[in-house]
Amino acid sequence: MELKVKNIKGEETAKSVVLNESIFGIEPNDHAIYLDTKQYLANQRQGTHSSLEKSMVSGSTRKLKRQKGTGGARAGSIKNPLFRGGARVFGPQPRDYGFKLNKKLKQLARKSALSYKAKDNNIVILEDFSFDKPRTKDFIEVLEKLQLPGRRTLMVLSESNKTVYLSSRNLKQAKVVRACDLNTYEILRAHNLVLLESSVAEIEKIFEN
Repeated sequence: MELKVKNIKGEETAKSVVLNESIFGIEPNDHAIYLDTKQYLANQRQGTHSSLEKSMVSGSTRKLKRQKGTGGARAGSIKNPLFRGGARVFGPQPRDYGFKLNKKLKQLARKSALSYKAKDNNIVILEDFSFDKPRTKDFIEVLEKLQLPGRRTLMVLSESNKTVYLSSRNLKQAKVVRACDLNTYEILRAHNLVLLESSVAEIEKIFEN
């Protein structure tokens, strides 16, 4: 697939970029996308939830009443989960929700996500640019020129650019990432993918390795 390169004014330049079919033109694998997205969301969970089990609750270990003859159920401890202030039965404990995925499967998932974007014509190639200083207004202006305001946009850089990143940080509908930090979830979550010209070669380099 060949796409024209645009400048920050939204105008097409004389340059064009050919997207690698082995990355942007494969048959998408939905199950690989599901697994990679599931792992990404699982890794976002802190897993710090905690509740007190019977051994953790402070209280007397004295038997509350005799075993038989009271007409009620037996009760051996004030820490019984049935009593107010007692423990919780099978309550949540701190845990790690992460799980392992093979590298090849994760690569297949990202290729599938990129192929979906290419198939839907939701990829824009943009000339490399930078700002003199961080300014949100300048970043919004670039999106307006590209006719992308109000749409969730993921901009991919080949390397870190502090001014571009800081200019986008206050916008809920826009996110800037490096090519090496691309993940399936962010690709599919965005309506449009804006690839800087140099980032295309960087993405190809990452998938070759």
